[in-house]
Amino acid sequence: MSWRRSQPSPLGAMGRKRLITDSFQVVKRQHRDPDTKEGSLQPEAVLVPAESPTDSSLHSAQLEMLKQFDLSWEYGPCTGITRLQRWERAESLGLSPPLMVRETLLEHVGDPSFMHCLWHDYPL
Repeated sequence: MSWRRSQPSPLGAMGRKRLITDSFQVVKRQHRDPDTKEGSLQPEAVLVPAESPTDSSLHSAQLEMLKQFDLSWEYGPCTGITRLQRWERAESLGLSPPLMVRETLLEHVGDPSFMHCLWHDYPL
């Protein structure tokens, strides 16, 4: 008497070797627009207020600092709360978050690009 299980054969019912792609649903690709040589979805134009070059470099430096704050796990998770709420939680737990982060967030209250963490758009 043999105790070995019978292994499924790599050959299908018709004797053809099965491929890994046989297990996945076929998805039709988006048709390309022959005029633009790109997909049919076109990016939307976004109006950006005119700023001086120093303002944009300052904003990008501040956003980079906030990104580093988001990536620093020593202050706890940041999903589901704003950056300011995360900073205040870390402060109440005695984790000493950077004061510059709080000052930057208070300067830009109401601006979603400053208030929300990197993972704000992802579902919980």
